[in-house]
Amino acid sequence: MIFGMTTFTFVHVLLSLVGIGSGLIVALGMLAAKRFDGLTEVFLATTVLTSVTGFLFPYHGSLPSYAVGVLSLIVLAIAIFARYSRHLAGGWRRTYVITSVIALYLNVFVFVIQLFEKVPGLKAMAPTQSEPPFKPTQLVVLVLFLALGVFASIRFRNEQFRIA
Repeated sequence: MIFGMTTFTFVHVLLSLVGIGSGLIVALGMLAAKRFDGLTEVFLATTVLTSVTGFLFPYHGSLPSYAVGVLSLIVLAIAIFARYSRHLAGGWRRTYVITSVIALYLNVFVFVIQLFEKVPGLKAMAPTQSEPPFKPTQLVVLVLFLALGVFASIRFRNEQFRIA
């Protein structure tokens, strides 16, 4: 047990946190028209692994987390295809930005859910996650990611981006 978690859960959480951290840096790089190739690989790989490992937990019937995992893997497949097979050419650049921001958002969306489930103070404020603190938090996260996606699409479309 590590921090009260099984080793598998710890690895899953660690992958998720690395995916979120690297993804945020990659997304901020898009806003500055910078391409962080190494961090992009880390972001995409750890986010794929986060989704895949999510399916390896004991099965207790269909859960919303499975739908989020499937959606995440679909948008990640498109992002990886746009980035590595199409090399961000033409409309694939915008496709990559949008799908990678969606994948990052889904990871953060689940992270917020987990925070409200596992952090005692947050759980006390929204024990069923239908109370006001939870829904506005998720709405703010959604709006921030929508803005990030729009501005990253505009800024990162320049063919003369800088490799960082």
